[in-house]
Amino acid sequence: MGSISIWHWLIVLLVVVLIFGTKKLRNMGSDLGGAVKGFKDGMKDGAAGEEKPAADPAKVTNSASAADRNTIDVEARNKS
Repeated sequence: MGSISIWHWLIVLLVVVLIFGTKKLRNMGSDLGGAVKGFKDGMKDGAAGEEKPAADPAKVTNSASAADRNTIDVEARNKS
């Protein structure tokens, strides 16, 4: 009595199909599959990107735009 039998699962499936319809369930399944595939591709790209050496921050040139002029650099500087 405490376990869920196959008949309970069939009734739940029938109710879900009646509420959402088969077309909407199919669309949700394909969307979920596409999201999982995109996540896996992103993880592959991220793992391949880690092997590349990082750029040296001292060698990177900064372009000073109007928004960058008001930002504070991370390094602390002494007032003289």
